[in-house]
Amino acid sequence: MEVVAKYKFDRMVADALDALPDELQHVLDNVVVQVVDRNELEPTLLGLYEGVPHTERTGHEGPDVVSIYRLALCEMCDDLEDLEDEVHVTVIHEVAHAAGIDDDRLHELGWG
Repeated sequence: MEVVAKYKFDRMVADALDALPDELQHVLDNVVVQVVDRNELEPTLLGLYEGVPHTERTGHEGPDVVSIYRLALCEMCDDLEDLEDEVHVTVIHEVAHAAGIDDDRLHELGWG
């Protein structure tokens, strides 16, 4: 699939954030979500959470960061519908890490 323009991709990420399950909405109070073209160290990485999960916070931590990697997501998808679905899953996956949900539980929930 060809690369989607950044403004369109940003809109997909915003839509995915708006559609987060209620149990993850509170996490956004202390999370910065950014769209980045690619992770330099792991070019095929789709998303990354950096921070202290809310279940482990002491109250002194700064905001967490969720990065969503536009080029890697575009490259792995066949069409626009596939990309929208994958962006949604990736956003949920990374925000769920901020909530303290591990990969095993995410896979059980279908957000792997």
